[in-house]
Amino acid sequence: MKIAIATDHNGVNEKKKIIEAINEIEWVDKSPNNYDTDDYPDFAFAVCEAVNNKEVDLGVLMCGTGIGMSIAANKVKGILCGHCSNVEQAHLTREHNHANVIALSYKQDLNEIIEMIREFVKTEPSKEARHCRRVNKILDYEK
Repeated sequence: MKIAIATDHNGVNEKKKIIEAINEIEWVDKSPNNYDTDDYPDFAFAVCEAVNNKEVDLGVLMCGTGIGMSIAANKVKGILCGHCSNVEQAHLTREHNHANVIALSYKQDLNEIIEMIREFVKTEPSKEARHCRRVNKILDYEK
């Protein structure tokens, strides 16, 4: 599994710890250089383009709340990004919503962040008709 990850200047240390802790994943760091004045949309777009271009399988985004990253990510055509605060949400955003990017707050406990990422990555999108129908309505509207 190959995953793109990025954070704004707020979550640099956490990003490094995540990459080290979840070492069974091949990580592509889309925010290798952060500055106090960097802008989270730039990193969200970089991760989402990597997902769309099939350079990676999934994306992980972090900023202060995860909300800004989520908003920016969902502006990229073909991206379904879920902002998650717990493991259950990470599971359901992937299973029910077919999310291909997860947005998180770097302020949460690092172990919780790692668990959310692990859950997101291991969960398969549901093939149930109701979930597929709903996701397809979103993707059709996007077109």
